Amino acid sequence: MIVRTKSVKLKGTHKLECGKILKDITVAYETYGEYNGKNAILIMHALSGDAHAAGKHKKSDKKAGWWNLYIGPGKAIDTNKFFIICANVLGGCKGTTGPASINPETGKKYKTSFPIITIKDMVNVQAKLLDHLKIEKLHAVVGGSMGGMQVLQFVASYPERAKLAIPIATSLKQPPQAIAFHEVGRQAITKDPKWKKGNPEHGLSIARMVSHITYLSEEAMWDKFGRKLQGKNALSYDLNTEFQVESYLKHQGFSFTQRFDANSYLYITRAIDYFDLTKHNFQNTGLKTFVLSISSDWLYSTDACKEIVNKFVRSGINTSFVEIKDDSGHDAFLLNKPKIMKVIKGFIENAKI
Repeated sequence: MIVRTKSVKLKGTHKLECGKILKDITVAYETYGEYNGKNAILIMHALSGDAHAAGKHKKSDKKAGWWNLYIGPGKAIDTNKFFIICANVLGGCKGTTGPASINPETGKKYKTSFPIITIKDMVNVQAKLLDHLKIEKLHAVVGGSMGGMQVLQFVASYPERAKLAIPIATSLKQPPQAIAFHEVGRQAITKDPKWKKGNPEHGLSIARMVSHITYLSEEAMWDKFGRKLQGKNALSYDLNTEFQVESYLKHQGFSFTQRFDANSYLYITRAIDYFDLTKHNFQNTGLKTFVLSISSDWLYSTDACKEIVNKFVRSGINTSFVEIKDDSGHDAFLLNKPKIMKVIKGFIENAKI
């Protein structure tokens, strides 16, 4: 499936939760399938994701979109049946207005002059994208991790604009331990001597290494790496890379610096940390929800997902819940997991609405 990233400029002023104004926000997005007036599904991406959820931009691309395993003809989110939209979030660095964008008032990149954003701000922009696409009501809104937070915020802010909602591996609020990991990452970036020069690759790499640890379970660490040495049969008794897990994290950190903006990382992690819908009363507008958790996810645990379920149930919303037994940790929903694919596909295609 060959796709292209599209772009739209949402003209006018856009007031943010912090009280500041952004003008003429640009949104990068991709679509898959054909729209028939009632089959649109909005996919929300996680922290390091972007609009490129499925397919390839050209045949020679080595990698497809970040959720290509799940989106496509006959897949869990079937492009033969549904029209799928995925947009890069506000504050991102893959085509949507963010810290790396040019401030029209100065002619220079915003960097840290960019206003503080929230998950609600991101969702408000996505709703305006739907307006632009003339989509009044979605068949479903789906997302995992930070994407799941956007799903929750979408049905909180726009309770009548979706028939189905699927928040995956997420939480009603950012827990303190997760805030702590984010702060270590932000400190790594802002304490990098090259940060003010706009290229803190070392700090961003460390931030990614720290966050990536939270995406894996202990079982996954043992299964994937154990205590295996990297390219040797015996300890070298020095401070160089000894273990495969060290090499893996360094690779993840370096590769992240090649595709992500450090300031976007600061702003998006702060938006996640601010997220808290525990005091919000969801409206019962006929919405049906399906909450999915991963048994080995310690970043957003099954208990956190059950809190979402309880919140929906108390609001009178028709809610289903499944915990997937899997040792992969938080990132399981991004991997080739037939059980996850099956339950998502079943709910999207068979829920009576």
